[in-house]
Amino acid sequence: MDDRDAVALRRLLDKEAIRDASLAYTRGIDRHDDEIMARAYHADATDDHGAYIGDPAGFIRHAREGHGRNWTAHHHYITNQTIDLDGDTAHVETYFLAALRRGDGSIDLVGGRYVDRFERREGRWAVADRACLVEWNGELSPAQAAIDPDMFLKGRWDRQDISYQRPLRLDRPARDLAL
Repeated sequence: MDDRDAVALRRLLDKEAIRDASLAYTRGIDRHDDEIMARAYHADATDDHGAYIGDPAGFIRHAREGHGRNWTAHHHYITNQTIDLDGDTAHVETYFLAALRRGDGSIDLVGGRYVDRFERREGRWAVADRACLVEWNGELSPAQAAIDPDMFLKGRWDRQDISYQRPLRLDRPARDLAL
């Protein structure tokens, strides 16, 4: 491997570490798993999330309590992401979509961007500063579901969720229901 290849490989590894931290945030918030969510941040980071501005520990608590109080299910998706590397600093812009289901069946939709400064410290990339920009939001009224949700496994907000099972082993009986 020549020097150019080594530099290109280092850039790819750095970008992948930043993407991993971004995904830890979304998985942690949706599973209500503070430990996973905290992997996205350096402990002294600042998160400006509109209703909460402060350190990651406070935001993680704020998000878990607020999501548990206001919604029965939620998913946070990250999509387009640009990563501008500058040594041990990266400027990252990540588009997001959040779908959050209320107890009455209505769904809140939110779209926006995370504008972050990531830093590599002791070999670990994580958010040092985050600005959450909400650029649109709306609500979907409850409707009759086209698919019976009772056919599917249920997610949980703890480590009993199937996504933590290692190795994954399914034990429900085989079936083929006509839809």
